[in-house]
Amino acid sequence: MLVYPSGVDVSSSALRFLSARLRQRRQELGTRWRRLSAGRQALLALAHLRNGHPYAQLAAGFGIGTTTAYRYITEAVEVLAALAPTLAEAVRTASSKAFVLLDGTLLPIDRIAADRPYYSGKHKRHGMNVQVLADPFGRMLWASPALPGAVHDVRAAREHGIVDALAEADITCWADKGYRGAGGTVRIPYRGGGRSFPPVSRR
Repeated sequence: MLVYPSGVDVSSSALRFLSARLRQRRQELGTRWRRLSAGRQALLALAHLRNGHPYAQLAAGFGIGTTTAYRYITEAVEVLAALAPTLAEAVRTASSKAFVLLDGTLLPIDRIAADRPYYSGKHKRHGMNVQVLADPFGRMLWASPALPGAVHDVRAAREHGIVDALAEADITCWADKGYRGAGGTVRIPYRGGGRSFPPVSRR
């Protein structure tokens, strides 16, 4: 196994933040000793999340076993996921905005050809569909749990309850044509020429 240096274009504040949360988790669990410090575990997790290096390569670089690397990264992801807002919390935040943006993204994954539920015909590759709500400046307010890549954006938005939640809160939402038929307060571009979006009444 060859070990090579690799940079991670993530801020030091992100590293300090995750390190502090991992130290807190270790205190709660009563952990006395681990192969990596909380800071090194945080760096391991950020390197995987940002660069996508395989567990075997990261394990060799950090001097730990592949199973340990997987366990450390999974724990860090769980710590971060626990801090994420719920959809209800995101909608409450969005209620103070003029509007929100809704879009879906495909997270690429390695799958065999037989895994049809994970194949996105739109992106021509395997992946997981994640729905994202953002404020008018593009800052993320909420990200959904992942669904198989074959799930269309409008179906994913409905399954996660995004359309109903925004409609109940009367929050205007702009989305692309992949959300045609979503209903509620979701606005999409018109077909053909003319104006790009339908007019929105001022509240």
